[in-house]
Amino acid sequence: MLTQNPMTALERRVVATLALLYSFRMLGLFMVLPLLALYAADLRDASPVTIGVALGAYGATQALLQIPLGWLSDRLGRKPVILGGLLLFAVGSAVAALADSVTMIAVGRALQGAGAISSSVMALAADVTAPEQRTKAMAVIGISIGMSFALAMIFGPLLAGWGGLSAVFWVTAALAVVGMTIVALGVPDVATQHHDDVGAQRRLFGRALQDPVLLRLDGSVFILHFMLTAAFLVLPGVVENTMGFARDAHWRVYLPVLLASLLAMYPLLRLSERQGRPGLALRAGVILLPAALVTLFWRAEFALLWVAMVLFFAAVNYLEAVLPSMVSKAVFAHGKGTALGVYATCQFLGAFAGGAVGGVVLAAAGRPGLIWLILMAALLWLILIWGLESDRSSEQVPLSTA
Repeated sequence: MLTQNPMTALERRVVATLALLYSFRMLGLFMVLPLLALYAADLRDASPVTIGVALGAYGATQALLQIPLGWLSDRLGRKPVILGGLLLFAVGSAVAALADSVTMIAVGRALQGAGAISSSVMALAADVTAPEQRTKAMAVIGISIGMSFALAMIFGPLLAGWGGLSAVFWVTAALAVVGMTIVALGVPDVATQHHDDVGAQRRLFGRALQDPVLLRLDGSVFILHFMLTAAFLVLPGVVENTMGFARDAHWRVYLPVLLASLLAMYPLLRLSERQGRPGLALRAGVILLPAALVTLFWRAEFALLWVAMVLFFAAVNYLEAVLPSMVSKAVFAHGKGTALGVYATCQFLGAFAGGAVGGVVLAAAGRPGLIWLILMAALLWLILIWGLESDRSSEQVPLSTA
């Protein structure tokens, strides 16, 4: 049996550094999710529409710039682009911290998203790792994103309780400056390389946009982040008003809920991996997500609200993990980087659309209207994925043949 060589000391150091950098950036973006709908309501020009746009604004600029900045890093080098992106992120955080209106918070969030360094960070990780270590390196960075989301749900309310929304943005700016220092001092200068599995290739865009399975997965992540961002227009209010937790105590809800959600993911993981029925597990997750939200948005018994919150985060965590894995399995030869680039663009567009459209619907039709919007999105998602993958695990049918 062949054994895989371990990472070298340099590979371990650089991958750990990049994972820390990525987690700093995502922590700053995620911390706003459980806060903005509550704290921005006290600012000038606050409305469901402006708050929704501010919540999703980073997604629009991130979607527009993440692939172009990845290409720019091929020409200028990874570190200059990453440093420039972190500088933009810090400036956007400062603009949001100083804002006295929701519109200026939206401008700051858009600037944060313009520092779109995701593809450049992934490409740098690929530059410094051997091909056989690349999957492991990407997995480490991926885990850091999940940890950032969990930590943001806890530390965001704590920071806001101490210093308001501006304190969250100032800490985010500080994290960006720390990230710049880490890149400048902790990441070696290496020659840029071409990687088929990392970074979008212009010549392969047409093929990625014509593959029916990849398009279904792109639509899936769009709808997931559409629903997630729209949900956070109302979810913080549910925690405060329905569940009865003060703003600075929301972490007492999110901490046990997130821990319990890891256990609640197990049946979906078992169905997908051990029983070889990923298609069924995916559909179950898609059904679970809106079902949990409907329970949360309609006044219910306190214990039921806790259960619904756990199931909501379990569904989100499972879907966030499984969808990129399905893209990797479905992709055509040498197209992984391009397919994942298109996938990430759809993810960020979904976040923007969820905030903007969700805000408009919330203003026009209130919480019932938002519930119906989420239910319609879930129905569209089920139609989109119903024939995505057979559950015939014994035949090992590739996703791309579905």
